[in-house]
Amino acid sequence: MRRIDVIAISLGIFVAGGVIYLFFQAVGLDNLSAGIWSQAILVAGVLGWTLTYLFRVMTKNMTYNQQLKDYEDAVLQKRLDEMTPEELEKLQKEIEQEQ
Repeated sequence: MRRIDVIAISLGIFVAGGVIYLFFQAVGLDNLSAGIWSQAILVAGVLGWTLTYLFRVMTKNMTYNQQLKDYEDAVLQKRLDEMTPEELEKLQKEIEQEQ
């Protein structure tokens, strides 16, 4: 994620808080109640986002991990493609012996 993305997300959250606050005031809540409810919604949203991030970290379902797996698969496929038929047969026999 680039710096400009982080700045845009932060600004978006800030603006969303103001919009939620104004919405609650328009619905008829007083200033204090509108502020409390808008903060509660924003805190719940940020905590929810953080929990989804932690879940992705724990399950290793992140962009870096996926890129690394794709790279390793590509390297192994390239090595297999470069092997001669005799080498492939030898490798297959070794795998069968291990099983």
